[in-house]
Amino acid sequence: MRWLSTLFLVAACWVVLLAGTGGCDTREPDSPFDDTSLARNLEPFDPSPHGHIAQDIPRIVAFGNSLTAGLGVSPDQAYPAQLQNRLQEAGYYYDVINAGVSGETTAGGMRRIPWILKSRPSMVIVELGANDALRGQPLSVIESNLKHIIERLREGEAVVVLAGMQIPPNYGLDYTTGFAALYERLAREHDVILIPFFLEGVAAQPHLNQADGIHPTGEGYRIVARTVFEVIEPVLKKANPPQDQPREPGRS
Repeated sequence: MRWLSTLFLVAACWVVLLAGTGGCDTREPDSPFDDTSLARNLEPFDPSPHGHIAQDIPRIVAFGNSLTAGLGVSPDQAYPAQLQNRLQEAGYYYDVINAGVSGETTAGGMRRIPWILKSRPSMVIVELGANDALRGQPLSVIESNLKHIIERLREGEAVVVLAGMQIPPNYGLDYTTGFAALYERLAREHDVILIPFFLEGVAAQPHLNQADGIHPTGEGYRIVARTVFEVIEPVLKKANPPQDQPREPGRS
């Protein structure tokens, strides 16, 4: 956790921000999920340069909070959109669905699982837990909720990718290290793919973050997309080797 020492410089910013917003985002943790936003994201994706919608394109769901939704940047700069571009450039044709909701907690994520599975994803990237920790939720509760999410998604036959998260050191050493460790433990115990740190190379870098010091800029999300791609690419290559052109309906 090389970046923790740097975060001492921005910890005060987090404290002030959290005091005013109640967390990384402004949505209350138990407010209802607006399912129309995800429904709009379920529109068919057309990666073909010839304009043919490939109905059999597999789906990757980016499931998370404002760091997934892309709070403060345009939709095309959020990491799911940049990940899809990177995948396409590498010859992997997937519809990456942005299922991020600002302010989302692990408890809220559990309630959204039916919607996530409705899209029949081949892979789900779970980026949740930071808002719980920033509100001081017990680590045991965060871990239990994430475990439930992982189990439910695997029951839906999706490959689960767990995004490891870290928080500033002003929450206390035991809580900070315990929070980071729970992602490693969950990945190991449930045999899921782990992104060691979702914001690797971005956290505590002023030029890669917005004024709040928490949410990345478009350039910051480009690095996040690269980090995610480097973790999932070996899995995608094994399941679905890269292609020169996207598949068309009815063709193998």
